[in-house]
Amino acid sequence: MESALASAASITDQRQKIEQYKLILSSVLASNDISQPKKFIDHMVSDDVPLVVSRQLLQTFAQELGRLEPDTQKEIAHYALAQIQPRVVSFEEQVLVIREKLAELYESEQQWSKAAQMLSGIDLDSGIRMMDETYKLSKCVQIARLYLEDDDAVNAEVFINKASFLVCYARILDLKRKFLEAALRYYDISQIEKRQIGDELIDEDALALSAAVTCTILAAAGPQRSRVLATLYKDERCSKLKIYPILQKVYLERILRKPEIDAFAEELRAHQKALLPDNFTVLDRAMIEHNLLSASKLYTNISFEELGTLLGIAPQKAEKIASRMIYEDRMRGSIDQVEAVIHFEDDTEELQQWDQQIVGLCQALNDVLDSMAKKGLAVPV
Repeated sequence: MESALASAASITDQRQKIEQYKLILSSVLASNDISQPKKFIDHMVSDDVPLVVSRQLLQTFAQELGRLEPDTQKEIAHYALAQIQPRVVSFEEQVLVIREKLAELYESEQQWSKAAQMLSGIDLDSGIRMMDETYKLSKCVQIARLYLEDDDAVNAEVFINKASFLVCYARILDLKRKFLEAALRYYDISQIEKRQIGDELIDEDALALSAAVTCTILAAAGPQRSRVLATLYKDERCSKLKIYPILQKVYLERILRKPEIDAFAEELRAHQKALLPDNFTVLDRAMIEHNLLSASKLYTNISFEELGTLLGIAPQKAEKIASRMIYEDRMRGSIDQVEAVIHFEDDTEELQQWDQQIVGLCQALNDVLDSMAKKGLAVPV
């Protein structure tokens, strides 16, 4: 075993080195000798193996742990976690996979607390490995459920509180009228599957999804809002929501009429209809900006007076809102104050240029990766 590892370590070509290590790993996992996996782990975390190689091999090792017998799997996994611990910052992804595999094994054996402890060892607040809120929330709920299976309410409450904070944070952003950020948080929460915690069924799906749609509609009109609208509109679950018709119209950039706005207003909370310093409500401003952006897709130019009539506000206010949106790059156009006309610009050509630049970048990246492969360098997957 030692000679095989030493031989692989001496290979200078990185691709060949990795392939040789994979052959060794395959024989290690097929062996009944428990000392061999331990020696392999020791070698991988040593200074003899470049980090880019050890990460790849330990990732494969972690994913293949299920091939081992349960008792062997537990012993090897715990050994791997202990050996990796001094360099855990370099192997966060591998540690996560090992812990999840162990948790699955413990859960299948109904060792609920051990499964929970294994998952709670995952650093959910890591600054190195970015985790989305969906993953964090699902893990907190899962850990709480496992502890409750063993009637451990004290430890369960810790993770219930963490899960509650993630949900509450979306509501805090909503209350602070940071609607686009709140919408993204709500959407993450909506993707959490239903889970049983004690006697309570946690189902944030419909409520969070509806809140995500509402906040997106209320957000400041512009490219970022348009991207979130596209995500929501393409989500099949949204078609079942009561507010889907207005989501559809907003996404398709159709002008909204007063009866439609009034119907939407009935579903809003007090802070979402609050009066702003300019004497518009939050809803008023959102709808005016949306209709203005929709008008920019229909008209080449329009007078302040006609725009005011279209939006249902004074011409001077229409000019002020339009100028702010143009200044903030949320709408393309220019204002002729002498003629009292707004000229809208079509950004189709710019989007095509942007697409071409993305295609060019992807092609250049492929060329670099092909060149690396020809030289025998490891290509990141």
